[in-house]
Amino acid sequence: MEAPVNRQRPARPAVPLIDPMDALDQTHREVLRQLGGLRELLDRIEAQGADARTRAQADEICGFFGFTARRHHEDEEEQVFPMLLAHGDAELVEQVKRLQQDHGWLEEDWLEIGPQLVGLAGGYSGYDVDVLRQGVAVFAELYLEHVSLEEGAVFPAARKLLAARAAV
Repeated sequence: MEAPVNRQRPARPAVPLIDPMDALDQTHREVLRQLGGLRELLDRIEAQGADARTRAQADEICGFFGFTARRHHEDEEEQVFPMLLAHGDAELVEQVKRLQQDHGWLEEDWLEIGPQLVGLAGGYSGYDVDVLRQGVAVFAELYLEHVSLEEGAVFPAARKLLAARAAV
């Protein structure tokens, strides 16, 4: 077996890196958009039933909450929360613990509604709009509270700590 060829890449101008906190903020904006899409989806199903458009939207929502949002939570758990927990501020520690608990509940909520949306996206009719609407309401309410706590208190504290570390 031949060794891989070591190629020199040409020099290129540096590209500014995306601030990890900004990337997390962008995902929050997408969470809000997707939650709105969930409500629209349910309204459209109740008004006219499922069609190709609702199936495509359900597929997009499943992709976001089934993968992107989960990865976002993992990133927070690995990159943001440990630093805040180690900081020792009692109120901040309680807020982070609440957010960690929220991640578990959001996962449970998604496991309730996700399979119905996956079925809908696949063209199956085995969903119950009333049950789905109730599950989406619980999911959306918790997600809105969760994002509000992160954006309003926890992320500003994380930015402050990161700036202090960068200044050293």
